[in-house]
Amino acid sequence: MSIAMTIAPHLPYLRRFARALTGSQTSGDAYVAACLEAIIADQGIFDTSLEPRVALYKVLVGIWDAIDVNHRSDVPETAFERNLDAVMPRARQAFLLTTVEEFSPQQTGLILNVDADEVRSLIEEAGREISAQVSTNVLIIEDEAMIAMDLEALVTGLGHEVSGLARTHREAIAAAEKRRPGLVLADIQLADGSSGLDAVNEMLEEIDVPVIFITAYPERLLTGERPEPAFLITKPFQTDTVRAVISQALFFDTRAGTQEAVAAARG
Repeated sequence: MSIAMTIAPHLPYLRRFARALTGSQTSGDAYVAACLEAIIADQGIFDTSLEPRVALYKVLVGIWDAIDVNHRSDVPETAFERNLDAVMPRARQAFLLTTVEEFSPQQTGLILNVDADEVRSLIEEAGREISAQVSTNVLIIEDEAMIAMDLEALVTGLGHEVSGLARTHREAIAAAEKRRPGLVLADIQLADGSSGLDAVNEMLEEIDVPVIFITAYPERLLTGERPEPAFLITKPFQTDTVRAVISQALFFDTRAGTQEAVAAARG
């Protein structure tokens, strides 16, 4: 089987990881494109002795590590470069790989070139960072009552407040108008047949807020061919997955707000 056929099934999930790592669809997809171009140019960097998915993620992380801008604090403050600079190093990589991408500590160690004990240490470090995050109010757009209750419990358990629960497009817009959320968790298909994507797009015309989409079919939103979410949670979800993705979304939102405040002060 060719390398192209070997890696094709894993590309949607590589996009998910890269987008979560960089905080945007554009930046994440650029890394995936660079990864594929590197493999085409030199197939030797794709380690065929490893599981294909492990080998693919290892190439992406290697490209990340090789780009100097990711390790500098003096880069120009464009949105793209700010997102690259904002990404935390190994701790958050390890946390995303093990929780969102569901690699084992051993597989994660192969991807990051560290041993499994170091992976566990990194995950603990990421956990401390997440615990220190400032809380916010969260709007949950979900038409299945049990899932909405689970999300509400998870969100409050992380120290955040639920500002509203919405089952339809109309309810979501009304909830956002009543109280501006600091984060939105949105299902794709809603109770009245309306779209969570449409509701969020309408909401984003009025407010700037980080959004995490929830879907049983993430690959449908990870093609890279149109404007798509930066943050996705796959149904059925695990507590640590929700925790990791919420943390990452708020991390980038906080960094963006800090950068804007600094720029305003300088102006």
